Amino acid sequence: MKILVICTGNTCRSQMAEGFLRSFDRGLDIQSAGTHAEEKVNPNAVKVMKEAGIDISDHRPKSVDLFLNDTFDYVITVCNEANEVCPYFSGDVKKRLHIGFEDPADAKGNEEEVLAVYRNVRDQIKEAFYEFYQLNIK
Repeated sequence: MKILVICTGNTCRSQMAEGFLRSFDRGLDIQSAGTHAEEKVNPNAVKVMKEAGIDISDHRPKSVDLFLNDTFDYVITVCNEANEVCPYFSGDVKKRLHIGFEDPADAKGNEEEVLAVYRNVRDQIKEAFYEFYQLNIK
């Protein structure tokens, strides 16, 4: 089973989804990518994932362009912008889904208020992707 999770910068939501999917099943081939990949994974995403027992500190953002010719069982967008501009894949994509989440990088406030938003989004991603895994993969 090969899955690609896409967001805009590939720094936060798609990285968290990749981390959770890998934690559910080590046998899955999971990648994440961005329509406009940035330079590094968001440190707050790394922090809140570590709190959940998942280390994504070695993840690196990648451009979706690297995967356009690949075959996937699922291509899943996790932000509205990526869903709207998701490129055409010349490789075989069996199913394309959108499971959207707010961008925690837009959070305002002090560190604890910002981290609370990241934790909330993290928990939403875990719940949604666990349901996806149970219904479609397991």
